[in-house]
Amino acid sequence: RDDLVTGVQTCALPILLQITIGFIGLTLLAVPLSAKRSAINYRDILIAIAFQILLAFALIKVPVIIKIFSYLSEGVIALQAATTQGTTFVFGYLGGGNAPFMDGGSGSSLIFAFGILPLIIVMSCLTALLWFWRILPFIIRAFSKVFEKLFNIGGPIGLGATANIIMGQVEAPLLVRPYLSKMTKKELLILMTAGMSTVSGSIMIALVMMLQPQFVDVNLIQHLITASILSIPAAIMYANIMIPSNEVTEFDADAVPKIYESSMDAITRGTRDGLEIALNVGAILIAFIALVSLVDSILGLFPMVGDAPLSLQRILGWIFAPIVWLMGVPWSEATEAGKLLGIKTALNEFVAYAQLAVIEDGLLSDRTKLITLYGLCGFANFSSVGILVSGIGAMSPERKKDLIDISIKALVGATLASCMTGLVIGIF
Repeated sequence: RDDLVTGVQTCALPILLQITIGFIGLTLLAVPLSAKRSAINYRDILIAIAFQILLAFALIKVPVIIKIFSYLSEGVIALQAATTQGTTFVFGYLGGGNAPFMDGGSGSSLIFAFGILPLIIVMSCLTALLWFWRILPFIIRAFSKVFEKLFNIGGPIGLGATANIIMGQVEAPLLVRPYLSKMTKKELLILMTAGMSTVSGSIMIALVMMLQPQFVDVNLIQHLITASILSIPAAIMYANIMIPSNEVTEFDADAVPKIYESSMDAITRGTRDGLEIALNVGAILIAFIALVSLVDSILGLFPMVGDAPLSLQRILGWIFAPIVWLMGVPWSEATEAGKLLGIKTALNEFVAYAQLAVIEDGLLSDRTKLITLYGLCGFANFSSVGILVSGIGAMSPERKKDLIDISIKALVGATLASCMTGLVIGIF
């Protein structure tokens, strides 16, 4: 028994050291992009990290919260079953109905376009309805109040940033549209960084269905929601590092703006928005996976490296391996996990999650898979930069230059924020 305890202590020490180096390294990576390094408040950074650790503990270890997430997980299963009823009616056996032939057992019977994308439409509709009924605004405003007090941010940016836990990266700024022209550069940076370091509720549901075979007996909805919640304080922390400022924009009236006129308006507009998101996701997957294959074909013409052909995934794995190690992943698995983080940054989080869903057994440990799940949970990629600049710029044209100026800071900050959530979850 004493030998076992000694062995555990010997193993735990390097992990603890790696985690400590990870917190320091992931924080320092943002310092070179700071507009005024001498003004960085390192005390606030320590408070933000400590808060993320406490928040992670509460979200994944407190029994009451675990029970709530178990109910949400059952709700996701019910939502999937309800969606299947609709897809079966519209698409027949392609949407989950009985096939008019014998299943040979080769390959997957799940068709992504008919089995997963419709979930985005249904969840978007449901989210809009819950928003009109004031259920989601109450939850978001409660989180927002905590972040406002803890990080000294104003009501508009607290609401706009926190809304990203449920809403998309362009939809969330709509809630604070009247205040965009008044916001400081730091507040705009928080808004963009929070938008790219989280995923919307409708996307979460699709990811749960896609990743379930890889994460057996894991409450995926709990972890994806936790990842988005933890990313908000991380995003605020990185924005404070890159643009230190104490200026605050406040509400004229402390209220959540009204979006929908009625329940039917919420259902119809939510369905329309969900359809647009689903089509966009499907189109991006087709185009980006084809581009990856094309790039790999070109790289295959080069000499082999390490008895294996060059590929985009291998190159991205080498580049991102050090960052993944800072997240707490063992070096022996850092290159494989780095491939996924690189794909997410260069291409799209859906493409990266699709690769994680089919990764070979034994390449990544269960712990590394979970850390990687958190690191990928966000819209931080180059296409999102363009989406945010054009989307928020259309709401407030006079701020478009400021949005362009801070766009790279936002991309780096959002990527690091998601990595920080992976590091925090690795502690537990």
